[in-house]
Amino acid sequence: MFAVIETGGKQYRVSTGLKLRIEKIEGEPQSKVIFDRVLLKSDKDVEVGTPYIKTHVEGKILEQARDKKKIVFRYHSKTRYRKMKGHRQHYTEVEITKI
Repeated sequence: MFAVIETGGKQYRVSTGLKLRIEKIEGEPQSKVIFDRVLLKSDKDVEVGTPYIKTHVEGKILEQARDKKKIVFRYHSKTRYRKMKGHRQHYTEVEITKI
């Protein structure tokens, strides 16, 4: 049994027990979170939403953290233009508990 949910502008295929990193959402670690934007649900038969179906997916927040540093480097040839900076994206790690 699996479902496709939408959060943070992205879509994820989830099933019970799956741990995934999503865009940062508000909440404390070990608290419950409900995803109500469910696009598709599949068990014995498939339910497809237009755009969403009337069900929800429950999860538990495991941690709020920041990802590894990504280097952003800009370069223009022949003009001695070089600019380097770093970026660390915030994320939330969630474990799916119930579909």
